[in-house]
Amino acid sequence: MRLDPLRIPEDAWSHGEVLTALAARDIGGLFRWITSLTGASQGRIGAAVGLEQGYVSRIMAGRKVTSIDVLERIADGCRMPDQARTAMGLAPRQTTPPTGPDRRTPSEPVQRTWQEDVRSAAELWRGDVNRREVLRQVAFSSASYTLPALRWFTAPDPAPVTQSGRNKVGQPEIDTIRAMTATYRQLDNQYGGGHARDTVVRCLHQEVTPLLTDGRYDNGTGQRLLSAAAELAQLAGWQAYDTAEHGIAQRYLTLALDFAHAAGDDGLGAEILAAMSHQATYLGHTTTGLDLARAAGQTARRAGVPVLTAEAHVMEAHALAKANDERACAAALHQAEQALDRADRSTEPQWLSYFDEAYLSAKFGHCFHALGRNTHAERFAVRSLRMDNRYVRGRAFNLALLASVHAQQGEPDRACAVGAEALTLTTQLRSARAVRYLRDLQTQLAPHRRLPAVRHFTGRIDATLGRRR
Repeated sequence: MRLDPLRIPEDAWSHGEVLTALAARDIGGLFRWITSLTGASQGRIGAAVGLEQGYVSRIMAGRKVTSIDVLERIADGCRMPDQARTAMGLAPRQTTPPTGPDRRTPSEPVQRTWQEDVRSAAELWRGDVNRREVLRQVAFSSASYTLPALRWFTAPDPAPVTQSGRNKVGQPEIDTIRAMTATYRQLDNQYGGGHARDTVVRCLHQEVTPLLTDGRYDNGTGQRLLSAAAELAQLAGWQAYDTAEHGIAQRYLTLALDFAHAAGDDGLGAEILAAMSHQATYLGHTTTGLDLARAAGQTARRAGVPVLTAEAHVMEAHALAKANDERACAAALHQAEQALDRADRSTEPQWLSYFDEAYLSAKFGHCFHALGRNTHAERFAVRSLRMDNRYVRGRAFNLALLASVHAQQGEPDRACAVGAEALTLTTQLRSARAVRYLRDLQTQLAPHRRLPAVRHFTGRIDATLGRRR
């Protein structure tokens, strides 16, 4: 469910004590004032500004907030007027509308430049490397995907990506980023997002940031550099998603999308929008997942890459299945099959190689499983296991899906046998999603816990995974 920002009367922000707290960036005092004014709980404030309730509590108890990104998030969530934002040292939300043909209405967002995107990314990567607590307290918010997706479609054509820095950047540096990304993606598929996430973030901070901020490049090189950086940032976001750091994942994916726009890379933009949809649907935000999937589809068609169109359709189908719209789900799955049949796999980007018949079958299986169509779900889950063995995490997911289908069909012995295979693979992974699928299977098997096979298997899950997430 989407929560609106906190609704505070605009004239309330002009009170002297409020402006004094804002000038001192006393966010604890600000939150206490909001509570007294609106009766909002810590949880409600956290949901509005995209912070965990526990972190809001610590802020109200005196913890300082210094991150500009978090202060911006708080200002946006509270719908601060420009006077209040300026008192806190932030830029106004609106600028005076120009008088020419490109004038903007006051309700439209001010467009960011690619240089501002780079500065935001550099701050995120630096904070992540230094493991700043504030980053880990940022909660996922489905509403926070609305503006980036809107910006993707409404922003003007990107400005030239040129810079006269100290060090010349050329194709060798860009090729190095892409080669590192390919290696880290392979490790991600084989060992899970937690295996190399810290390494990827350090690479962004130590290797990519200097190229973006201090490099010298013309527009063509700059666009290719931003595209390569977006691809690596998207991988970092995917790894954070896989390790259940959903707020951090959202920030990485959002910045990656902004980079892709500045680079003019529609194909990568469609892939990032699909990843956003994947995360939103996984977390139960099906309306947002559906909107993002359709945005991915529109972008994929603009890019002219049928495999991306197929991916967007299966993301759309999964969101529809979660919303229990069987007819629309079936139509989206049919469109995915048709798009994949039209694809020329020899011309697609290397990062799309994972999307094959096995992956498509797995998504079909998840859709039918969500709809309770277990016979269909079993058939596609079995087909999904005819896959490349390098995708260890994907195989663990697909085995867990098949085991879950067996459990739902009232076949606990078969569920335990297949689940044991999934458990063996999951022990090799650092993936919160793989663990969650097994925990969900454990819950499904609870009605059969008196059976020896079930008791033995669920005991193995507890003994093997312990408190892992």
